[in-house]
Amino acid sequence: MDVRLGHDQITIGSLSIAFHRTLRLPDDGNDYPLPPSLGRFPICRVEDYSDRVPATWPAHGGVFIPMYQREAAWISFATPHWLPRAVKVAVGMVNAISGEPWREPVVPGAEQDYLVCPPQPWLDGINAGEGIVRQFVAMPLGMGYTVEGQVSGEEQFGGIQLVVFEPKAGRFPTVPPPPGRFRVAAEFAPMAEAASAPIEGAEMGIAAGGRMEQAIYPDPHGADTWDNTRTARVYVHIVNSVLYEQITGRKAPETPVTARTYAEHGLPWFDLYDEHLGDVARSDTLAGVKSVKEVDTDKGYGPQQDDRPVDVPDHVVKKANVLPQPARAKDVVADGDWSR
Repeated sequence: MDVRLGHDQITIGSLSIAFHRTLRLPDDGNDYPLPPSLGRFPICRVEDYSDRVPATWPAHGGVFIPMYQREAAWISFATPHWLPRAVKVAVGMVNAISGEPWREPVVPGAEQDYLVCPPQPWLDGINAGEGIVRQFVAMPLGMGYTVEGQVSGEEQFGGIQLVVFEPKAGRFPTVPPPPGRFRVAAEFAPMAEAASAPIEGAEMGIAAGGRMEQAIYPDPHGADTWDNTRTARVYVHIVNSVLYEQITGRKAPETPVTARTYAEHGLPWFDLYDEHLGDVARSDTLAGVKSVKEVDTDKGYGPQQDDRPVDVPDHVVKKANVLPQPARAKDVVADGDWSR
């Protein structure tokens, strides 16, 4: 399957994947609702800037996005409700669901280490278990903050890695079913309004941030549903704002509003009616990953960010039972060698 890029989203078949800017949650031990989308991160193909990107990127292929240090992100998945896909997500080649080293195939009989979309509309962080994830937060490689560094002992890869699996032939309809047989999906991700050598610390990985309420749903179809011979994958590199401007000649978007300011204005947070869908088992490996704040403390640093609790009243939490719609995109994204 081709990986295509257009309108700041990745499209694989009818599955669309986007990376959303969002509020960085306080790392205060509290469990927060899902924060909003503050717009999509711009996405660029590596091969369009092959003479300006870091030397390892052309071999990996894929795309890149800009993030500020300690900025948060979430990932949306949209596909027709009658044609699901399985998706593996890794951060620095560490599986974001299981905490295990990267393993590409779906393995029947093994613990579930992938998402099924739908029903999974979003992923906001690494699996902490019991309906909780730790927010995806960007940090430079080489400083020991990232999930990759804490789990593998090295910070070699960084970024986010995605692999999408098609269902085996005959498992689902290949054309839309007759009206009325399935729930209609709807959009539910509201929006708030020439290069030099890469600089040190410019390449980023994913660290763990604050806690939020988000389940990772068990596969309702079974691991044998997914075809390991019909896949597509994309390597998502992350760079800081300085390197992004060096590579592209464009400035990164301004830093988003803080969670405190957002909450003080009474703006909406989000939740889903999904208690009936369950949650995969917690990953003991990922549960042991220290957050950015905890690593700051280990290093003897004073407060580096505002982690005071934020009040989110129940009446501003909007609940729904709908999923995002897919959208079309263009331009094939090159794959590469992820072994080094």
